[in-house]
Amino acid sequence: MTSKKSPKKKAAIASFQPTDQNGQRRVVITGAGTINALGHDVSTTLEAFREGRCGITQLDFRDVERLSIQIGAQVHNWEPADYFNRQQILLYDKFTQFTLLSAKQAVAQSGLNFEGALGLRSGVILGTAGGGLNTWDENYRAVYEEGKNRVHPFVVPKLMNNAAASHVSMEFGLRGPSFTVATACASSNHAMGLALQMIRSGAAQVMLTGGSEAMLCFGGVKAWEGLRVMSKDACRPFSANRNGMVQGEGAGVFVFEDYEFARKRGAEVLAEVVGFAMSSDAQDIVMPSAQGAERAITGALQDGHLNPDQVGYINAHGTGTAANDKTECAAVAHAFGHHADRLMISSTKSMHGHLIGGTGAVELLACIMALRDGVVAPTINYQEPDPECALDVVPNEARDADVEVALSNAFSFGGLNAVVALRRV
Repeated sequence: MTSKKSPKKKAAIASFQPTDQNGQRRVVITGAGTINALGHDVSTTLEAFREGRCGITQLDFRDVERLSIQIGAQVHNWEPADYFNRQQILLYDKFTQFTLLSAKQAVAQSGLNFEGALGLRSGVILGTAGGGLNTWDENYRAVYEEGKNRVHPFVVPKLMNNAAASHVSMEFGLRGPSFTVATACASSNHAMGLALQMIRSGAAQVMLTGGSEAMLCFGGVKAWEGLRVMSKDACRPFSANRNGMVQGEGAGVFVFEDYEFARKRGAEVLAEVVGFAMSSDAQDIVMPSAQGAERAITGALQDGHLNPDQVGYINAHGTGTAANDKTECAAVAHAFGHHADRLMISSTKSMHGHLIGGTGAVELLACIMALRDGVVAPTINYQEPDPECALDVVPNEARDADVEVALSNAFSFGGLNAVVALRRV
């Protein structure tokens, strides 16, 4: 027995396009998870974004009194024993712990089960800059300060940068392409862009991707102090009286999957990943280049077949340093021309700090919030307009807005740039 489909149903089927304008598979996000200074999950983090809440506090760890910089966006009320057994804690550095918690949240939301054939077609690409920095710090202390001649036999597998990706692959049985990207502050965006390309090309059907960082320990902060780019009081991106960045810690993990696969299984889609581009300044190890950043922005638009006037919101790299903020604003102004005056651009680092290799992953949540909920996260702590940052930086209060396309910018030391474009579905 056959039945006639209604005209409405026919129209819905006809409108579905499993590939993009280049004939590549479309890629969507079906799960998200996070832990950061604003919250231990996505809903709490988004609530903090909407409220403009600041997660930057006094740091609390061993020997903090020896540091010149004593503030950071630290994850408080973190008890590893609430999530992991004793054996796992011995094997997982804090950055791996953060990643696994976030990955479990993301997979739970997606509703995926990786048993059988799907596990063979799924992988994980994560970003981190420092990897197991807490493990390095603890064991340097043991050897050099306490005079011990032996360390735990699992120190190397605990501190290696690929530890989090490896443990995520083992946790969920992901047997496809899996590796770690380390490009300083752009690590997460590079990881997510490569995950997009894996699915587009057919190398994988599902990818877990994002990034994590846990540098808030004595050695981690002491190293950053040497650069003299840190603020002692607050992160104030784009404000004329800004005086530096503030470190944060945490993780963000997402489930990227083939759009047709997600549609057939009835998955809830958070957003579509439509564009990605990366560029290299090839200029200076620490000073950013407006031209390099602009090439990454325009490249992401071209990759997503997007016109500048389709973009409503940019989550800026926005570190709160004089060099980054004015360079990024110049890059956005050049890339968008007259449309730059109608763009909203904010830096959520003012709230959750700079997560270094994990920062782009947490910031992608603000892009998803803008697309799904129509709420643009603010740049808090904004006090004085800067003529060199004369864009709409959504100062201090979240804003309701209709956003179709959002970009996430990441520009790292070493001049490595990565921009991801998302579209509302």
